[in-house]
Amino acid sequence: MATLPIPGTALVLDGAGKRYGDVEAVAPLSLTVERGDAVAVLGPSGAGKSTLLMLIAGEIQPSSGRVAVEGRDLATIAPGRELARLVGMIHQQFDLVPNLSALQNVLAGRLGEWGFLKSLVSLASPRDRGLGIGALERVGIDGHAQLRASRLSGGEQQRVAIARLLVQDPRVVLADEPVASLDPARAEQVLGILLHVTRDSGKTLVASMHSVALARKYFRRLIGLRNGSLQFDRPGDEVSEEMLRDLYSLEGLRREA
Repeated sequence: MATLPIPGTALVLDGAGKRYGDVEAVAPLSLTVERGDAVAVLGPSGAGKSTLLMLIAGEIQPSSGRVAVEGRDLATIAPGRELARLVGMIHQQFDLVPNLSALQNVLAGRLGEWGFLKSLVSLASPRDRGLGIGALERVGIDGHAQLRASRLSGGEQQRVAIARLLVQDPRVVLADEPVASLDPARAEQVLGILLHVTRDSGKTLVASMHSVALARKYFRRLIGLRNGSLQFDRPGDEVSEEMLRDLYSLEGLRREA
């Protein structure tokens, strides 16, 4: 499909959608995201935000259309090293191993590069230690490297998840409601770190956001999803209060699965 490899473009969705039986989690949509851009996806619970991110991450396959990252059709890439170099995702639950140290959790971002044996050895004696410490330093918690993840606060755990993505070093970073579980002050702090480290390294960032205020403050471009359908795709300063009221209106809103 000739529309997929667009020079200077990090992401292309070409009629991509996802259906589960009779439920259209994400209706077919088409959009592009340029390299280095920061995009927030807004919408009520059950709108399809997480499903959209999983499509972009290659974690699920579209029921229709195609998804490309850096000109590569994800349908042609199996999970593993090649996909990990293209796209990485921070899930809402952070996906940390509680009994492992912050450093070991960060170095899990290297699993796509390491073989199975090297990965097992690293559980006992972390490899690429300097790389992991450097990533923790960039997010401001290198002093917690040896602490178990279970002993870290929610904000510190989120920083570990960000550091893990830095070690993985994908070209596109996805974040599924990255600060929804944090108090307002820590949410701003963590979100600022996420935007800084991705922008500083020239990465593209797409994040689903629970807070409209934070999305407007930190992201240049806002995408609105409702009932799985694209409602708007505009620069933040062009998204009106009326558009947001329509996006979150309870009238006609489908129930969460």
